Amino acid sequence: MASGVRPRVKVPKTASAGEAVTLKTLISHKMESGQRKDSDGNVIPRSIINRFTCDFNGQNVIDVTLEPAISTNPYFEFEATVPESGEFKFTWYDDDGSVYEDSAEITVA
Repeated sequence: MASGVRPRVKVPKTASAGEAVTLKTLISHKMESGQRKDSDGNVIPRSIINRFTCDFNGQNVIDVTLEPAISTNPYFEFEATVPESGEFKFTWYDDDGSVYEDSAEITVA
């Protein structure tokens, strides 16, 4: 597991039924492309977040595959339509097999 990895999400607390809400996510992750070498000339192994998903009440909202050119601390901002109250679940997958998760509740008023 990479050290210092911290996912953060921003989801509105409430919405109207059928409203499109803006979701924002950021994960603190150093990211290493696998192209650089250390001071001894050894290749530094690739270590990136290679996939990001978001589900709402078990339904997939977004599923993104990331490549080595992704920046450090990847940020995503996207919209999702909220039909009912529920939970957004955010998942980041790391090359080393680690999985980082966060979630946020939203209430339809």
